[in-house]
Amino acid sequence: MDSYLHNKKLLLVDDEPELLKMIASILYNDGFENIVTASTAADAISTAKNESPDLVVLDVMLPDGDGFSVMREIREFTNVPVIFLTAKDEAEDKLAGLWLGADDYIVKPFLPQEFLLRVHAVLRRCYKEDSPMIQLEDCTIDFSRAEVNKAGEVIPLTAKEHILLETLARNEGRIVTVDALCEALWGENPFGYENSLNAHVRRVREKIETNPSKPVSLITIKGLGYKLNMRK
Repeated sequence: MDSYLHNKKLLLVDDEPELLKMIASILYNDGFENIVTASTAADAISTAKNESPDLVVLDVMLPDGDGFSVMREIREFTNVPVIFLTAKDEAEDKLAGLWLGADDYIVKPFLPQEFLLRVHAVLRRCYKEDSPMIQLEDCTIDFSRAEVNKAGEVIPLTAKEHILLETLARNEGRIVTVDALCEALWGENPFGYENSLNAHVRRVREKIETNPSKPVSLITIKGLGYKLNMRK
């Protein structure tokens, strides 16, 4: 359901070539094709001006400056969303980035799935698609109305159920780990929410499956997480 986001242009800024290559590979494998990169503060500002990206993933520590200064200069000519990427897990850095108006903040090292979830979340928030709907085996989900339509019955979704299904739908056919789902539902430091996640999964299955005890749409991948199978 997020295929329209794959047309967006992404600017990746980091001075570590291998990390830059890895991040680009994660995005390419997800379906993003329009990716540009920079390894210095000066290149980042120049590229942002010349390429007009739709999202900037910006390392805080650069050889000729810092990401905060880069963002200040970028903000002089564009309001493009920015995700800070840094190895420094320090509260003051995070607050500084958010205070400047950053849209998210990711600490290295990170899981590829976590990175993709955050990129999708920021892009989706900034570039909305009209009335997204998906078709499952036994029902239709209307995300704009937070409703499930099953056998002529309209069933409302709670906020958490909506987030859970959206997160799975954005990763159609792929495994979404328990940790990634818990973070999507409860934010940072989502540890200890596994039982709550299981409860939400059970309630969602009651709404979307004809036989919740034998699900065909929301599938458990033992020891890893869940995936959502959608009808083509």
